[in-house]
Amino acid sequence: METTRQQKIAKLIQKELADILIQKELNVYNAMLTVMKVSVTRDFSIARVYISVFNATDKQQVIKAIRSNSREIRYELGQRVKNQLRIIPELEFYIDDSLDYIENIENLLKS
Repeated sequence: METTRQQKIAKLIQKELADILIQKELNVYNAMLTVMKVSVTRDFSIARVYISVFNATDKQQVIKAIRSNSREIRYELGQRVKNQLRIIPELEFYIDDSLDYIENIENLLKS
């Protein structure tokens, strides 16, 4: 169960990461990215970021590219939220496949 503070920080990080990734996605990732959810640990040291990847042939490759640029993304995040957060959390990126799961369930129900 997340505290109110964790939820506020997660929403702030989600909003800022969405802006950062929008700027980068056309140049670097060649895919459409959506930050679906962010969860922050109790000590605010780690932020787990769940990203949906669209229009990509290999989603794992896109996530791997994002992970390799995580230091740069964290620095950019730090520049944007330096007045709100004292410590910028480490970023862990994961594929959010909940939309694929929902689509699969709907296809199974139709058939």
